[in-house]
Amino acid sequence: MTAVFNLQSLLTVVLLFICTCAYLKSFFPKILDKSRTGILKTCWKCARIGERKSPWIGLACLGMAFSILFLQ
Repeated sequence: MTAVFNLQSLLTVVLLFICTCAYLKSFFPKILDKSRTGILKTCWKCARIGERKSPWIGLACLGMAFSILFLQ
């Protein structure tokens, strides 16, 4: 089953994508800037969400990890 049809898998992929983009932006800030288009613009937006909402993203990641480890 793909992540599109399973809500928990889709949320895991989205959270990991946000965290990865925020991590990459800290190392390569010139690559992920807002003047890009296409997938790099999407990565910039996800990195921005990860930077600004980092406590909430962290809690969501912990909740997802707990759910995957103990509830499945």
